[in-house]
Amino acid sequence: MDEIKLVPYDPTWPAQYEAEIARVSQALPAGLIVAAEHFGSTAIPGLAAKPIIDILIAVRSLRDARMAAVGPLNAVGYAFWPDNPKTDRLFFVKGLPPSAPQRTHHIHMTEIDGEMWQRLAFRDYLRAHPDEGSRYAALKHDLVALHSQDREAYTDAKSDYVDSVLAKARASA
Repeated sequence: MDEIKLVPYDPTWPAQYEAEIARVSQALPAGLIVAAEHFGSTAIPGLAAKPIIDILIAVRSLRDARMAAVGPLNAVGYAFWPDNPKTDRLFFVKGLPPSAPQRTHHIHMTEIDGEMWQRLAFRDYLRAHPDEGSRYAALKHDLVALHSQDREAYTDAKSDYVDSVLAKARASA
């Protein structure tokens, strides 16, 4: 079972990201990573989140990254999702049940101009607007109550809200 649980913000999450991106950077071939960011709810101070550190990595070419990254990331505990329907990114999970007790990290790998990289504006907007972060936290708690056993439904149910915040971020840029 891969149940969704939200926990209060943990001030060690940024340091956990820093430690993990250092480990991942050492595992991957030199020059593969163009940029890396801590994103997702654990990257927004004060926000309740699933205790999973999301790492966004930009690469020059997804095709090249797929050939170069899967083996090294597997060696440091990441499972690759080869059947991801979103073809503009590669997705890796550390701590994937049932072989591990819980997910601890996600790596989302995309090209620097990819849609995932553009979503950093969501993180940045919530960091700059704590009132918006409070609304997002309330929505997340409501959705966990409805979809605690269904990650896809939980994520899909947030999409309209995320899109509205991205529109606000673009309008204020």
